[in-house]
Amino acid sequence: MIFDDAEDQLPAGPLADLDAFVRMPQVAGLWLSHDGARLVVGVSLPDESGTRYTRSLWEVDPRGERAARRLTRGAEGETGAGFTPSGDVLFTSTRSEPGADDGLALWSLPATGGDPVPLVRPGGGVRGVLSGADGSIVFGSALLPSAVDLESDRVLRDGRADACVTAVLHEEFPIRHWDHDLGPERTRLLVRGPGGVRDLTGHVGRALGEECGWDLSPDGRTVVAMWAVGEPGGSQRHTVVAIDVATGARRVLADDHDHEYESPRVSPDGTRVALVVQRRKCPDDPGDRWLGVVPLAGGPVEALTSAWDRWPHTARWTPDGTALVVSADDHGRSPLWLVDATTGEPTKLTTDDAAYTDTCVSPDGQWLYALRSTIDSPPVPVRVSLPGGVVTPLPDPAAALGIATQVRGRLTEVTTTASDGTALRAWLTLPATASPESPAPLLLWIHGGPVLSRNNWSWRWNPWIAAARGYAVLMPDPALSTGYGIDFIRRGWSAWGDTPYTDLMEITDAALRRPDLDPTRTAAMGGSFGGYMANWIAGHTDRFAAIVTHASVWDLDHSTDTADIAYDFRREMTPQVAEANSPHHHADAITTPMLVIHGARDFRVPISEALRLWWDLSARCADGTGPHRFLYFPDENHFVLAPNNVRIWYATVLAFLAEHVLGEEWHRPALLG
Repeated sequence: MIFDDAEDQLPAGPLADLDAFVRMPQVAGLWLSHDGARLVVGVSLPDESGTRYTRSLWEVDPRGERAARRLTRGAEGETGAGFTPSGDVLFTSTRSEPGADDGLALWSLPATGGDPVPLVRPGGGVRGVLSGADGSIVFGSALLPSAVDLESDRVLRDGRADACVTAVLHEEFPIRHWDHDLGPERTRLLVRGPGGVRDLTGHVGRALGEECGWDLSPDGRTVVAMWAVGEPGGSQRHTVVAIDVATGARRVLADDHDHEYESPRVSPDGTRVALVVQRRKCPDDPGDRWLGVVPLAGGPVEALTSAWDRWPHTARWTPDGTALVVSADDHGRSPLWLVDATTGEPTKLTTDDAAYTDTCVSPDGQWLYALRSTIDSPPVPVRVSLPGGVVTPLPDPAAALGIATQVRGRLTEVTTTASDGTALRAWLTLPATASPESPAPLLLWIHGGPVLSRNNWSWRWNPWIAAARGYAVLMPDPALSTGYGIDFIRRGWSAWGDTPYTDLMEITDAALRRPDLDPTRTAAMGGSFGGYMANWIAGHTDRFAAIVTHASVWDLDHSTDTADIAYDFRREMTPQVAEANSPHHHADAITTPMLVIHGARDFRVPISEALRLWWDLSARCADGTGPHRFLYFPDENHFVLAPNNVRIWYATVLAFLAEHVLGEEWHRPALLG
């Protein structure tokens, strides 16, 4: 059977039907009210046109007694921002109001009921909303450099629009981030209080850039923020500053040329700040990450978990200030840990196969609330007991919508030992039909990053869509992956084409020793770093029947310098390292059919990489045609996000694999004409 995006050609079930798959509700974001009585999550669904997802807010009972209920229904969608101390829900939306300019505004949905109320509609949008004990609200918004307040910013914007000016004059790097251009406006911190909105920081250039976050002290008097500082060579580092909300006075809390700091969180008593500290990487060292604590009044940064061989994500304080809750990758999972705030000793709280994100701690210290997902289950809200770690599912908005996830097949793990003696592992999804009598074709799926782990549900690269069509999917964590210690990362550092490649081949060999997998029908796929690795594989082996490379690096030296964060890539990729590990040098050796996929608005791996790869493949075809394909998205970025484009992505990948792995006739997906 040839699977296309036409519903009548696909087996039943949302993970086998691409139309049904893109209509599945996607839960992301979780916010807990100040008193712990209300919990809100975001739920995304495609709009009627299928051109974008819109998010609504749903209330989930923290006790788990009532079904989830929808709070917002705006056609433009809403994104959660938090709560006021009185329990009003704060959210951002582009929904319109009579007499107001269009644009992203901050809204408040009263706890007592009624319609949402617009609070502020700055021209540069709203992000990082925090509410103080006195009811004031701190948020970030991008203002033009010459603006002195929101009104002057509006006048400046109107002048540019009236003159049809879109030009941007840049004065510092970076100038792009993921899928959008930066400037001419830059983020500032603003405060909305009884007297209106005032500018807390003024124009500070890159300092509060796209990757910067901030936290508010419990008394609402101090903002603690990541602060980007420029360096020679077009580089920058992240420091942490404390800003007085009343005066705007700023002082440095953490700044060290050898380290960077992120995710500041103020302790419940307002005396300490927890930070994620990163020792800066270089070509010979991947650096390291740990939790640190610094006094809010000033003082040295204490390295709390520097002896722990795991890399923590954002931490949350327990209400008594004695511990921090954090997630950290660990052998293909990302469990929750309780870290002693004095000794730094970590204790694993959750022992299942899940990854936990968006953690909140109840004000009484009895519960954690988080989103939980696994390779075979999408994110859902859960409650976790403290200190016991007992996980209790909370009402899922998907159930209220009558949509249930139907995973068809089995999930297991594959393990082996690398040639250097290192233990390797991977997740393996198997179709229900796989057996020694009917072995399944195998797809090797390589994660991005590269310093990441494949440990949770994915909407963009969902293995169960392939499993529903009879494929097994192998998802390894090769060298450079997190969750196995710093030495595991170091094995592949500045040597992307070496140990990561041999790890992938060895774990694939181990998987293919299973009698329910067919070693004669295999393909390799990857995106971002996984796409780089797919390109490297194409030039170094012909063992696979097909290769899919998405948002991939082809010329490692060129792509490093044209990326949005070139300064960061250059900390590892010297010209010598890039030259030794660049896939484009091996173009002549490629014989495997390749499907190249790229978005024009990808600024992390610019479209020039795909254009050169496509040229190199085409130029080596005798008559200008060959087995390769190029799927190009003019309006997508590093990730394919629009629902209809998601359908096209999967349909094209499946058609390409069906042709080369299953031996079927090439069938162009219907939506591609």
